[in-house]
Amino acid sequence: MQQHALVVGEALVDVVHTADGAVREHPGGSAANVAVALARLGRRVRFASAYADDAYGRLIADHLAADGVEPGSDPAVVARTSSATATIGPDGAASYVFDLDWRLGEVALDPAPVAVHVCSLGAVVEPGAAQVADLLARARELAVISYDINARPAVTGVGADTVASVERVAALAHLVKASDEDLQALYPELGVDGAAAHLLGLGPYAVVVTRGGEGATWYAPSGRVDVVSRPVEVADTIGAGDTFGAALLDGLWDAGLLVAGAPWAVAPALGEARITALLTHAACAAAVTVSRPGADPPYRSELEA
Repeated sequence: MQQHALVVGEALVDVVHTADGAVREHPGGSAANVAVALARLGRRVRFASAYADDAYGRLIADHLAADGVEPGSDPAVVARTSSATATIGPDGAASYVFDLDWRLGEVALDPAPVAVHVCSLGAVVEPGAAQVADLLARARELAVISYDINARPAVTGVGADTVASVERVAALAHLVKASDEDLQALYPELGVDGAAAHLLGLGPYAVVVTRGGEGATWYAPSGRVDVVSRPVEVADTIGAGDTFGAALLDGLWDAGLLVAGAPWAVAPALGEARITALLTHAACAAAVTVSRPGADPPYRSELEA
């Protein structure tokens, strides 16, 4: 059977208010964006999420099916499909207001995935967050655990409870990704480098920090590696971080460094040149996403071109 990744987290509909006054509805949600991005890169993906059999839920289901994303659980565990109202500013950045109901159905780990990716609200909003933590504890010896913090202060706040929830998941992960804005919100007293070092101390092998137009940094016990961003005309930033995280996993997968049943066998193989290549691949994929409206990640053919 073809190897697969398991993506776990929220699916919702982005109701986008653009700077020119238009309103558009896009299927999205951080985890759904990652699942689609991985599938467009040619990977087999199972997606465990929650959405109802309503108009928004059918929009999400059709969107996932169009790119071949397979269900990783029964999503019909909520009464309504979640949504996020996104307002696009003059610089293309999006601000959000969420209507969220998040929980998780039963998720099978047989056959074992090569990677389990969790992110954003799905990792910290209850009651689903406790279910996610239980799943990761079961999966940690079977697959590489990837966690994208993708903080949403408007929903969760940034107090001690939220930080504790983030750190619970980070301690279960092998690879943690965060933006510099995530770290500034959660750890304002530490600075970005200090916050990355703090997260690294919780147990992951590496912490990757994206810095928007300033590039990205890989932090590991062996040191740090920096790459610059690819210049691009920004349409909006929706899905950019999700695409980066998906492409990071894709790069590890492409290098043969994701192995079911042997999580973090990748560690000895990651020298500076390989890390630079991974970050560059992820940055190029994210650049395509920000160049067009909504969460619209690239297909592999676009990156190869």
